[in-house]
Amino acid sequence: MDTYLGLHFRVVPKEPWTEILFAQLQNLPFESFEITKNGINAYIKELEFRESLLNKIDLFSNDAIKIELKSRKIPFENWNLKWEKNFKPIEIDSNCLIRADFHEKFGKKYELVINPRMSFGTGHHETTFMMMKFALKINLKDKSILDMGCGTSILAILASKLGADKIDAIDNNPACIESSKENIQINKCDNINLIFDDKIDQKKTLYDVIFANINLNVLIQQIPDYSNSLNLNGDLILSGFYVKDILKIKNKCKRFGLYLTDQKQKNDWCSLRFNYA
Repeated sequence: MDTYLGLHFRVVPKEPWTEILFAQLQNLPFESFEITKNGINAYIKELEFRESLLNKIDLFSNDAIKIELKSRKIPFENWNLKWEKNFKPIEIDSNCLIRADFHEKFGKKYELVINPRMSFGTGHHETTFMMMKFALKINLKDKSILDMGCGTSILAILASKLGADKIDAIDNNPACIESSKENIQINKCDNINLIFDDKIDQKKTLYDVIFANINLNVLIQQIPDYSNSLNLNGDLILSGFYVKDILKIKNKCKRFGLYLTDQKQKNDWCSLRFNYA
């Protein structure tokens, strides 16, 4: 089995540089990330890693910050054992629960089986939890849905179980695509169209609801695309940023006809709901 490298980037000062570094690392062939108290953990197959990859990160030459890098080898089988040990079922509300396939059934109305492997999205992180809260609050029956930066496709799968019609799930990470394929099959969601890409095909369709749980820089960049891809009175649900960044998101959305209608906060993280009018 493949051996992975875990690279820990310690960033000083942490803000705002951690988010900027995160955005730049996503352009490299890392398969998974973890935001830590003092930086970022990034994971990649050992055979695919070259030190020259990091030459593409211009923050290393920025005198305003200090980035320390440490690496360690992670046997693939140990990685799976770790997440299986730590991955506990999580209840979103009284009707909705997330579990892995090795957990016993709970008999909830909306019971999602999510095996994260090397990709994002189990419901444990604040941002995913809040996005799912919004999904449960909105009427998704017979709606067209986009799950942008889908990770494990947890939001697309929930939308399917909530009665959505056509669903596109987009991600540019091969590990996320593989994880999504598995999760979509396990949950028997045959109306989810999985797309390997980093942008929306705006000639393809318009959506009633777009979910995008990514990071501040990517969201700011893609908000015009979201606006152009929404039906009139459609909803845009965003997360992946901190409460302190609400004004940045709100101002950019307003420029493209998207108006804030609701928001959620969990610890320092935030999720916002916009309507396209």
